[in-house]
Amino acid sequence: MKIIVDADACPRSVLQICGRIAGEHSLEVWTVASFNHNIESDFHVMVGNASQEADIRLMNLAQIGDIAVTQDWGLAAMLLAKGVRCLNPMGREFSNQNIEFLLEEREVKAKFRRNGGRTKGPHKRKPEDDREFEISLQRILSES
Repeated sequence: MKIIVDADACPRSVLQICGRIAGEHSLEVWTVASFNHNIESDFHVMVGNASQEADIRLMNLAQIGDIAVTQDWGLAAMLLAKGVRCLNPMGREFSNQNIEFLLEEREVKAKFRRNGGRTKGPHKRKPEDDREFEISLQRILSES
């Protein structure tokens, strides 16, 4: 088992939490990001900035039983199908029960934006978000 982080848009605090908790459980933390990001990690995979390049590399690294941290709902859906537990940086776990709804929601919002609509972005990160992420990651590890 390892923790794989889609590090292109991952908050630094989440990377730090992953590193600390992985150390407590003797796990490796793999980070995948384009060369545009300065990521310090023992197991860092640098990719180009082509569309989906980081996602493809992450999919190739992932194995059954791994834990992935990503904000990308489409990537989470593919990882779930591969037997990987997926968590977003806010601490929400993606599951087979909620991923279909999330993908449908993403499509509806994308269509709305294509037609000139505006949607809200994510809220500013708070210390509570880090605590929620840590609680969720610890829970997943205790279940494994």
